[in-house]
Amino acid sequence: MSIYDYKVEDIDGNVVNMNKYKGKVLLIVNVASECGFTPQYAGLEKLYEKYKDQGFMVLGFPCNQFRHQEPKTNQEIKFFCHGTYHVSFDMFSKVDVNGKGASPLYKFLKEQQGGFLSDDIKWNFTKFLVDREGNVVDRYAPVTKPESIESDLLHLLRDKKR
Repeated sequence: MSIYDYKVEDIDGNVVNMNKYKGKVLLIVNVASECGFTPQYAGLEKLYEKYKDQGFMVLGFPCNQFRHQEPKTNQEIKFFCHGTYHVSFDMFSKVDVNGKGASPLYKFLKEQQGGFLSDDIKWNFTKFLVDREGNVVDRYAPVTKPESIESDLLHLLRDKKR
C-alpha cells in the first residue's frame, strides 16, 4: 500500500483518489477552526502559495476529536477557512484520526510515521510531510509552525528524481 491507494472525500463531498497527487510534495494536516493552533491556517496558506508552482500541496482534514474544536459542518468549515484565512489549498470532509473510526488514510500515515510514546494523533494541526513518491517522510507536532518546516519542504521540492 502507498498513500496513492487511498480515496478520500473533499469538503464538497466528492470522492478524490489520492493518486491525483502523484509527483507532488504533500503536507497533510488535521485542522480545526476553534483550536488554539487555528492561526496556523495562515502559515499553511503562505507556504502553499509560495511553493505550489514547484509541486507542493497542503491537504487539510478537519477533525472534531479533540475537545470538539471542529463542530462546524463541512460547508461552514469551508466558509470559515476561505473567509477568515483565504485558504486556497485542498480541504476535505471531516474525519476521525484516531480510534476504530479513524480514516484509513490516517491509519496509514500513523503506521508510516509513529508519534512520541504512541502513534495516536495527540491534537489538531499534527502534520505529515510526504515526498513526491508518496513516502511519508516526517511527522510534526501541533506546536510546530508551518514556516518552521520550510527547510524540510525545500529539500523535498529540490529532489526532482522523486
